[in-house]
Amino acid sequence: MSPADLPEVLALFPLPGALLLPRGRLPLHLFEPRYLALLDDVLKSRERLIGVIQQRPAPEGQRRLAAIGCAGRVTSFTETDDGRYMIALTGISRFRLVREVGGFTPYIRAEVKWDEFVRDMGNAEQDDLLDRERFLETLRRFFAARNLATDWDGLEEAPDEALINSLSMLCPFEPEDRQALLEAPTLASRRETLQVLMEFALRGDGEGQLQ
Repeated sequence: MSPADLPEVLALFPLPGALLLPRGRLPLHLFEPRYLALLDDVLKSRERLIGVIQQRPAPEGQRRLAAIGCAGRVTSFTETDDGRYMIALTGISRFRLVREVGGFTPYIRAEVKWDEFVRDMGNAEQDDLLDRERFLETLRRFFAARNLATDWDGLEEAPDEALINSLSMLCPFEPEDRQALLEAPTLASRRETLQVLMEFALRGDGEGQLQ
């Protein structure tokens, strides 16, 4: 897939604190009428894409979206008895927001650009500078401090991209930190950002200094 295969106008789902990355999987629960309408329209489209994007702080009554989001393809959906939907998005590519597009839909649509994120649509990335032992040791301390559990055997065996991106999506960071992880230009820079965020949090907990 190339940027030429992707739409110029994308339906957006502003979701504070959520992070979707290429080839990642994000489950969503849709129940508001405007987002049920969004899903209905998206499922009729060829690409079945929804753009996940964060909202920036703005004066009351105004909307300010982040400059960069990530589009996900609807890869599964289930309707509940009361008309809600449980869906899963699989990340396809990040995009840059150009401008919102007016219209009669109850949800946000925007013109977007894909060309600076060509690597998102290629093969899974490798992080040749990853020190997995040091990285996982930081992760163990971070998870212990936050009382989080995970499958450590699975993490140790996971490919670089799956390891770094899944942790970026799952770790409990502030929205601006998640945006920094999204905007990291390479897998190595995302891993560096992730490690700094964990070490900074541990230092804030009083557990030593950055190394």
